[in-house]
Amino acid sequence: MHALRANKLRTFLSLLGVTIGIFAIISVFTVVDAMEKNVRSSVESLGDRTVYVQKWPWIFGGDYPWWKYWQRPLPSIKEMQQLASRINSAEALSFEASVSGQAIKYLNNNIENATVMMVSHDFDKIKSFELSAGRYFSESESNSGRPVAILGSSVASGLYGDYNQAIGKDVNVLGRKLEVIGVFKEEGKSLMESEIDNNVVIPLNFGRNIINIRSDRIDPYIKVKIKDGISMQYASDEVKSIMRSLRRLRPIEEDNFAINQPSLLSNNITSLFSTLDIAGMIIGGFSILVGGFSIANIMFVSVRERTHQIGIQKSLGAKNYFILMQFLSEAIVLCVIGGLVGLLIIYILTLIISYAADFTLVLTMKNISLGIIISAAIGLISGFIPAYSASQLDPVEAIRANG
Repeated sequence: MHALRANKLRTFLSLLGVTIGIFAIISVFTVVDAMEKNVRSSVESLGDRTVYVQKWPWIFGGDYPWWKYWQRPLPSIKEMQQLASRINSAEALSFEASVSGQAIKYLNNNIENATVMMVSHDFDKIKSFELSAGRYFSESESNSGRPVAILGSSVASGLYGDYNQAIGKDVNVLGRKLEVIGVFKEEGKSLMESEIDNNVVIPLNFGRNIINIRSDRIDPYIKVKIKDGISMQYASDEVKSIMRSLRRLRPIEEDNFAINQPSLLSNNITSLFSTLDIAGMIIGGFSILVGGFSIANIMFVSVRERTHQIGIQKSLGAKNYFILMQFLSEAIVLCVIGGLVGLLIIYILTLIISYAADFTLVLTMKNISLGIIISAAIGLISGFIPAYSASQLDPVEAIRANG
C-alpha cells in the first residue's frame, strides 16, 4: 500500500486501465441480464402451461414459403368451441382478438392508441390478473354480448383521474357506449403481449358484432390452458391432432395453423443471450487485455525501482516466495481496487438509468463477484512474471544495482 501511495500518478493510470476493463465487461453483462430478465418475464406472462393456436408461428424456420403462411385461415370461434368439446388435456380455453390504435373517450377526455381486446368468457381462467376496482364479466354478460368493459389502469386514470371513479360510468369504445364494470390493477409493460394497462377488454360476443374478426388486420387466436400433471408435448400433440381433424387435413397435407408455446421462445432466449454473453466477453476482453498490459508494465517498473530494496531484503534472509508474494499481492490489490472502482461506476449508472428511464438495471451479486474475480485474475496473471523476476534476483547484484 505504501508503494501504491508513493507513486500516485502511476497507480492512477494502472487503476484506470483495470477500471475501464471491468466497467466494459460487467456493464455489458448487467445490460444483457436486465434484457434477459425483461424478456423472460414477458414470456412468463404468456403462461408456462399455455398453448396458442394461431395463423402465424412465433418462430419461423426451414424453407416454408411466406405466402403459405399468408394463405392460412384464421382461427375461428367455432373451432375454439369444437376444440373445447373434444380435448381432454385442457383446463380452459379462450378466444381472443385485439384491435390496436383505438381512441377511447369519456365526455371531453380522450385516450389515443389504446388496444381493444375481445375475449371469450374463460379469459380470466387463463390470463393471470388482478382488478383494482369492480368485477369481471358475468357469464350472462359474456354470452349475451352486453356492452360492458374492463379498463386498463392507464386508460382509467387518463379518462377519469381516479380508477374508483370509473366504475358504473360510460365509455365510448369503437363508436359505442359501454358501461365500465372493472379496472385492471397496474401491471407494467410486457414485450410479448399487448400492455394490459393500456387495454380495454370487452366480451367477444359484443365485439364481434361491431368488428370483423376475420379481417386480415386482426390476428385472433385460441388460447388453451393445460391441466397440471399433463405433459406439454402430449397436450400440444392433442391440440394439433384435433385442429387437423377440424380442418379436414389429409395425412400428407401440411398444417395450416401454428401451435405456439412459451417454451419455444424460452429455448431461443437462452441461446440468444448465451451468444450475447460471449460477445460481451469478447468486447470486454479487449479492454481487460489493455488493463492487464498496463499492470504488467507498471509492475516491471516497480521491480526495477525497488531492486536495491529487494537485495537488502534477500540479504536479511527473505525467501524467494516472500518476494514473489510481495509483488504479486501488490498487483492483485491494485487490480481489485481498479475493479471495485469500475463496479462502483456501474452501480451509480444503474441507479441513474433506472430512475431516469423506464428500464430497470440491477448490478447483481453474481456480476459483482465476477468483477472482483476477474480483477484478481488480471492481477495474478499480469503480475506473476514481474514478481517472479523479482524473486529470482541475486541479492548481491540487486544491492549493487542502486547501490
